[in-house]
Amino acid sequence: MNLTDRVAVITGGAGGIGAALGRRFVAEGAAAVVLADLDAAAARAVAEGIGPVAHGVALDVTDEAQVRALVDQTERRYGRIDLFCANAGVTTGGGVDAPDADWDRAWRVNVLGHVHSARAALPAMLRRGQGYLLFTCSAAGVLTAVGDAPYTATKHAAVGLAEWLAITYRDAGVRVSALCPQGVDTPMLAGGLAEGHLGARVVAASGAILTPDQVADATHPCTSCRQPMVFAGHDFAAPRRRNDSGWAAVAAVLGAGLRYEGFEVCGCSREPKFRPRTRAQVRVRRRAAGRLGLSEAEALAARDPSDLA
Repeated sequence: MNLTDRVAVITGGAGGIGAALGRRFVAEGAAAVVLADLDAAAARAVAEGIGPVAHGVALDVTDEAQVRALVDQTERRYGRIDLFCANAGVTTGGGVDAPDADWDRAWRVNVLGHVHSARAALPAMLRRGQGYLLFTCSAAGVLTAVGDAPYTATKHAAVGLAEWLAITYRDAGVRVSALCPQGVDTPMLAGGLAEGHLGARVVAASGAILTPDQVADATHPCTSCRQPMVFAGHDFAAPRRRNDSGWAAVAAVLGAGLRYEGFEVCGCSREPKFRPRTRAQVRVRRRAAGRLGLSEAEALAARDPSDLA
């Protein structure tokens, strides 16, 4: 998407990937970027650091009335929303035996937060015949998050929702993408490490942590391609191609793990080709998991993705 003079809304915009997306969009010429977050003061601080076209506001994505109010206020102020980034998310660090309250919170933020965003933003986009929804779903949405069952399950649901929206509304001019990075230096990762979450420890021990700005730089919403895409991180190989449901390919280039060879990420003209991670890189992650004393099952994220086919 050419972001010149576009209006974007980003939830979870007070830090991490959300703040990085805001910086990137403004650098690319966005007319306005609204950073919405449960921590309103932090969102406003980020907006002030970005510049006058960025604005920080309070938002609880689990409250649909608040999401609708944000969309209504933004459309009244700027006339439209071109790009809505549903980026807010939470981890739990729990397994299948996590308390129901943790499962409920993960569902309400990681899934219903996206549902609320789509319900609120879609009507105006459909009336205009154009718009873009970008969901931050994490690589956990197509692989797994070691040690965090609620996060894994809800991120898979978020990817499924993005796919359904893309298929349902692509002929109406609305594009949908799922952003799926793996191993990013965000407050979420730092919090998981502080609480001793298994998944956070595996990611940190493996090395090659991405910065939020690297993820933002690799995010390339495409309005010319009629197929939804997943943007991935350094350690994430293409999981599967779904010709029957409209998925084109998994594509993004970060670090040394996933390569792309000289053409546009979206694959509008040519299908991307991937060079899998080297066996040496696979061994690095296995050794990292081994140092933590993890079983083979617990170290699933350290395995070569081709093993998961």
